[in-house]
Amino acid sequence: MTYEIRPYRAIHRRKSRQIFVGNVAIGGDAPISVQSMTNTPTTDVQATIRQVNECAEVGAEIMRISAPDQESSMALAKIIPHCPLPIIADIHFHYRRGIEAAQAGAKCLRINPGNIGSNEKVKEVIKAAKDHGCSMRIGVNAGSLETDLLAKYRTPTPEALVESAKRHMKILEDNDFFNFKISVKASDVFLAVASYKALAEACDYPLHIGITEAGGFTAGTVKSAIGLGNLLWQGIGDTMRVSLSADPKEEVKVAYQILKSLGLRHRGVNLISCPSCARQGFDVIKTVEAVEKRIEHIKTPLTVSILGCVVNGLGEAAHTQIGITGGGSGRHNVYMDGKPHHKITSEELIDHIVELIEKEAQKNGQN
Repeated sequence: MTYEIRPYRAIHRRKSRQIFVGNVAIGGDAPISVQSMTNTPTTDVQATIRQVNECAEVGAEIMRISAPDQESSMALAKIIPHCPLPIIADIHFHYRRGIEAAQAGAKCLRINPGNIGSNEKVKEVIKAAKDHGCSMRIGVNAGSLETDLLAKYRTPTPEALVESAKRHMKILEDNDFFNFKISVKASDVFLAVASYKALAEACDYPLHIGITEAGGFTAGTVKSAIGLGNLLWQGIGDTMRVSLSADPKEEVKVAYQILKSLGLRHRGVNLISCPSCARQGFDVIKTVEAVEKRIEHIKTPLTVSILGCVVNGLGEAAHTQIGITGGGSGRHNVYMDGKPHHKITSEELIDHIVELIEKEAQKNGQN
């Protein structure tokens, strides 16, 4: 069943040029891609491969792996062939790590040209990127601005972050390299949003958006939803990472929830549920927790409502593919495509909801 997107919900994305990270298009009319980053030691090859695959299972489309030393950049050659996603190598300071990562099969280098060293070293990294089909990401961060910009602006400001980005853009452009995207991250939501808005007006390169060092799962999710939601609502952002002090899989899940809430991506089940109260006809919280865990594997876009009573339940069920509304005497109403369909008991409820979701997903093309 197809639901109309009302005009007030339309988001007009900023127009940007398009690049590729492996086979994933970034910018232009491509969907906003979701990425995460491994937190295993890169030299632990099996653990890193396992984490990349776990993130791919929940929807990651690109993964970043840090290469802080030669041993790590050499390990990429053993990791990348076993990864189902294009890999970005996170490079800082030593230009040789960028060259080694490109040779190992990385599809993008996250780098600041300004901290690599001389122009000759930058040229060598650019040559390696061109030779091996790598794109780049200029990664400006409020926590590591150049000392002359800090002296000029006294503190990280949007102007300082954008000036840093422009400086690095010029280095790549002067070396005839345009296959890059840019980020201007900060842990402060206001600073990050203002910086990205200014950068979006200053260039047409694709933007990687994120609120860096956002914190633990709960605090980081809230900060990311506010900051990234603000940018996405304004049409800014071509690829994104939610940065959490948590399992990288959680970053991917939160990213999709943000995108789904804005109607920008439709992967998996959009679950509408009430906070529950004394009117509930069944234990809503327990039911939702159990259902969420059992439907994580679903990729097909579906909208499901689980509400404890008829106050809002009927209205929500009318706009969902599967709707559950709590009823009396332990029997609850099931709606299919917005229409009353049958009833189910409390004891059967969780298994029945999961079964309905899986059948609906299969019917709509879930592999």
